[in-house]
Amino acid sequence: MKFHESPDGVQYLTFDSLPAERVIHGFFTRKGGVSPEPWSSLNTGGTVGDERSHVIENRRRIFSALGRRVESVFDVWQVHGVEARASRQPRPLDAPHEQADIILTDSPNVTLFMRFADCVPIFLYDPVRHAAALAHAGWQGTVKKAAVAAVAAMETHYGCKPADLMTVIGPSIGPDHYAVGEDVIRQVQGAFGERAGQLLASVDGKTHLDLWEANRLTLAEAGVGQIECGRVCTACDVSLWFSHRAEKGRTGRLGAILALAD
Repeated sequence: MKFHESPDGVQYLTFDSLPAERVIHGFFTRKGGVSPEPWSSLNTGGTVGDERSHVIENRRRIFSALGRRVESVFDVWQVHGVEARASRQPRPLDAPHEQADIILTDSPNVTLFMRFADCVPIFLYDPVRHAAALAHAGWQGTVKKAAVAAVAAMETHYGCKPADLMTVIGPSIGPDHYAVGEDVIRQVQGAFGERAGQLLASVDGKTHLDLWEANRLTLAEAGVGQIECGRVCTACDVSLWFSHRAEKGRTGRLGAILALAD
């Protein structure tokens, strides 16, 4: 992993396992934007109470940091599910969003974009088919196996083989900060069976869930050949990351971008 900073102060993270000459990507911190508290400053979420003009400028800045035009964006309304949308064309900026939590492309003209604040971003790249996907997996997406659905979508749309895929589990809430209740515990146990014991741990009388390991197991189950887990916790440092849990819901959204080089 490497941290970068653009000339205007936008800070973002890239991952060593995604080849820079073939994949343009970044997971952005909260540094380098124009939003005031509590969204300071690089908020990319349009439904958290921040002014629209701030969000538009922040999105322009993160696209610019990676040499992409905002008009190349393909994004969706994230709903904690496993629906996938593939596109070879950007979404017109004035067009409504489709609902999905997995987006895919095999076109260098498209920039995949999603927003996060503790949920798990999963980057997927196939160097053989030169195709990419970005997935959003909170606890609901994790127990619904959004990672498996993303791999399956790449197989369906582009003929990708799971063993060829390079994947990254990006910054998200770590197990030390993610206590969960009985309903979540039951659903994790139902989804992962005997392996749920690897994901749930008792800490000071509370049960904590490891979303990183859950999604790593799920990707491995799908036959993915390469999995990088950065183990960067968004709740550990709210000066750098937005965290819905640590900031009790009043916060911004971190931007994630994935695109194919020409």
